[in-house]
Amino acid sequence: MPTPTPMALIPAPGRIGEAGRCGFVPDRSTTIAAAPGTENTERWLRATLGAAFGLPLAPGAGSGVGAGNTAGAGNAGHAGSAAGAGNTVELVIDRDLAPEGYRLSVDPESGIRVTGGSAAGVFWGAQTLRQLLGPDAFRRAPVTAEAHPGIPALEIEDAPRFAWRGLMLDVSRHFMPKDDVLRYLDLLAAHKLNVFHFHLTDDQGWRVEIKRHPRLTEVGAWRARTKYGHRASELWDETPYGGYYTQDDIREIVAYAAERHISVVPEIDIPGHSQAAISAYPELGNTDVIDTTTLSVWDTWGINPNVLAPTDNTLRFFEGVFEEILELFPATTSPFIHVGGDECLKDQWRKSPTAQARIAELGLADEDGLQAWFIGHFDTWLTERGRRLIGWDEILEGGLPQGAAVSSWRGYAGGIAAAEAGHDVVMCPEQQVYLDHRQHAGPDEPMPIGFVRTLEDVYRFEPVPPGLSEEAARHILGTQANVWTEVMQNRARVDYQVFPRLAAFAEVAWSALPASADRDFAGFERRMTTHYARLDALGVDYRPPGGPLPWQRRPGILGRPLEGPPPNV
Repeated sequence: MPTPTPMALIPAPGRIGEAGRCGFVPDRSTTIAAAPGTENTERWLRATLGAAFGLPLAPGAGSGVGAGNTAGAGNAGHAGSAAGAGNTVELVIDRDLAPEGYRLSVDPESGIRVTGGSAAGVFWGAQTLRQLLGPDAFRRAPVTAEAHPGIPALEIEDAPRFAWRGLMLDVSRHFMPKDDVLRYLDLLAAHKLNVFHFHLTDDQGWRVEIKRHPRLTEVGAWRARTKYGHRASELWDETPYGGYYTQDDIREIVAYAAERHISVVPEIDIPGHSQAAISAYPELGNTDVIDTTTLSVWDTWGINPNVLAPTDNTLRFFEGVFEEILELFPATTSPFIHVGGDECLKDQWRKSPTAQARIAELGLADEDGLQAWFIGHFDTWLTERGRRLIGWDEILEGGLPQGAAVSSWRGYAGGIAAAEAGHDVVMCPEQQVYLDHRQHAGPDEPMPIGFVRTLEDVYRFEPVPPGLSEEAARHILGTQANVWTEVMQNRARVDYQVFPRLAAFAEVAWSALPASADRDFAGFERRMTTHYARLDALGVDYRPPGGPLPWQRRPGILGRPLEGPPPNV
């Protein structure tokens, strides 16, 4: 590994002013002075930096007092701590800054001062402070007794480009235990990502406990075997597979995310991708077309024909599901509820007398209208309870209620159409930021799926499509990378696909970068030299720049590589 580069911050901050002289060296007398509203960052600093360097980081003079809302809080004064405290990390809120913006000042006489426009801004500033302290700051215990070299005197001013900076993790196809989810929340926070899209249900498994419908996890969380590799593979893992989160697990995950200023967007997939639910409660399926009692949790991959029946019973059932989901994911941390809505095959509805009768009863044009009615019902239901519905871009088909938001996954087109129609949009096009797609064209890539999306490809991704009207562009909430886990059996495989590309994505989501072609990828690669050392300290099994290590390969396991550049759609 090359020698790490000092000050290699990722994502790149808006402005760095360096004084070029000795700055701040933390030691056992270093304290933390936390103004009101910054207590969670104080706890986080003590837990992370305290452990990494073996320092107590005791409360400093002024902790828990002082005003964080004054115009002068971002200037030379020291509201919330004793002036000239020196060996102190001071945390302050100044509402004049952008809500997630921060100012980080390092001075040899007054110590370190992190001023945020909100509690979240203070937290993101603390993430930058951790990076400045070097890769050892990412370890869980001290590895050297040598004195820390310290941080040079500097001032950083920074704020994010997008409010929505997300990662979607599919835990249905392959389950990720609670502790691994908590670890991923830490990894998101380390990259200043603030949305965790939690894909909890699909054909291959239902992963959240619903007390009024216990068979969703008793039956729907387990499959008898699992396809190994792409769905065209002839290989199977015959081990019964499954798992789910208890309601207390979910509460812990949500609370852990909130401490890190991360919103959680739970996804309950309807009306397609629902075979796990139908296997648990056969009456949810189209019983007038197939014998739904014969269905089990799906053991392979692809688009499944077994979709929910458009009946009042189905609506009441999922209202009950969502009632418990809203209790588990409170509005303060989960204002959006994702309902999927993608890849809903309509064949069973076309054959179903019940579905056709409902189309006639509602005066709908066709089956697309029936799906729009289904999604519209839950949009109204969620809106009445103070939440916003978001779904994949197929929910545009047949019409969409005005307040609903769209995750544009099939390309830019869905997001453009949604934004021009006045819907809020999260840009996550498959061709650009699906991290399950392979990272290289070489033969050693494990179970290669999709187009080649290199680190540079992700770095040059532009979330706002050119040509959008100014009004429509305001509807781009932000961007999200998606991780589907059909061929990712465990945490190490997820790490391999996600990293290092998530670092490039994080910079796209946070930093005010030039146009795609003008971005300094060579400079980003130089900063990644240091960032790889941080990932090593965190124990991340990333893909090395030179290609997969022997134990990261999966020789002989069929994938589905797609050749050439991805289409621009």
